[in-house]
Amino acid sequence: MISPDESTQTRIRTVQVIRYVTPLREGGSMPGVVEADDLGTYVLKFRGAGQGEKVLIAELIVGEIARYLELPVPELVFADLDERIGRNEPDPEIQDLITSSAGLNLAMDYLPGAFAFDAQDTERVDPDLASAIVWLDAFVTNIDRTPRNTNLLIWGGNTWLIDHGASLYSQYGGPDFPEKAQQRFPAIRDHVLLPAASHISEADERLSQQLTEPVIREIVGLVPDEWLNDRNFEDGPTQHREAFVRFLVDRLNGPREFVQEALDARSALV
Repeated sequence: MISPDESTQTRIRTVQVIRYVTPLREGGSMPGVVEADDLGTYVLKFRGAGQGEKVLIAELIVGEIARYLELPVPELVFADLDERIGRNEPDPEIQDLITSSAGLNLAMDYLPGAFAFDAQDTERVDPDLASAIVWLDAFVTNIDRTPRNTNLLIWGGNTWLIDHGASLYSQYGGPDFPEKAQQRFPAIRDHVLLPAASHISEADERLSQQLTEPVIREIVGLVPDEWLNDRNFEDGPTQHREAFVRFLVDRLNGPREFVQEALDARSALV
């Protein structure tokens, strides 16, 4: 039972995609800008692209963890996609992508006028925010927040976190991936915000207390059963979902060596 003060109070909305606007040809997944029946515009991650539902799972879990920790992440929504939307697309690659992604996908609120965060912007980021983001990315093993690919946007004068699909990469190693919860994460040394993250220990003390097992269970519980279709989990979505819970809880409640790695990496910079 989750007490009121522990609940994420997360209710992911579901929208119906009514128009495909344009592709964002960045990376291998090729997300697209779409319009939905709530009159909103979103960046949609296709379940039929790249590594399929596993990317969407990581995107959802990590994005909602970040939101719970009050880090700036655009709203995530489930986006129901009708394959008929692709019929008017002249690009056969996009047609195939839409057809193979029919059903429930994940989308992020589109931030109009946002521009990409550059490594030169790091010195402008508040140390507390930078430290919290570094802590989060070390915790969820996010390899994609580097100077080459920051996965940050500047919008409304604030820094926003996007694109967490490369996180939780241990899930690709099979059903025993929770056993890797204490794995090292040396990639944190390449984090774009590491130079500004001067309060990592303080961030660890604060965030590790906020993120309890009941909260993690509630967030992982948001993942739709239809995305949890890895046949290596003999008991289906229930076992698959529990694997994510165990990985995150064990990583959080263990020795948290990922924090010391981040501290050592930052010390090497100064």
